[in-house]
Amino acid sequence: MSVMTDKIRLPDELGEQLRQRRKALGMSKSELAQRAGKVREVVYRLEAGEDVTVSSLMAVLSALKLAMCLEPAGLPTQAEVSRRFMEDEDE
Repeated sequence: MSVMTDKIRLPDELGEQLRQRRKALGMSKSELAQRAGKVREVVYRLEAGEDVTVSSLMAVLSALKLAMCLEPAGLPTQAEVSRRFMEDEDE
């Protein structure tokens, strides 16, 4: 299993990483929610890059056997934000 090394700066990037990890572990959204002790809606919201409580995020990370590491990064650059919005327009 590969280790996630991408810097996550936007909620939808976090959601994509969590979705990839869940699938790599062969878990359904319902199974992940059950293991995290949360309702399935929490998993849907996280994977969609939507708001959830910090405690819900931590429970899901734990169920995925992941930990969060914080480091100084600053805000996304203008180029990163522009590139992200351009990707959305292409879809």
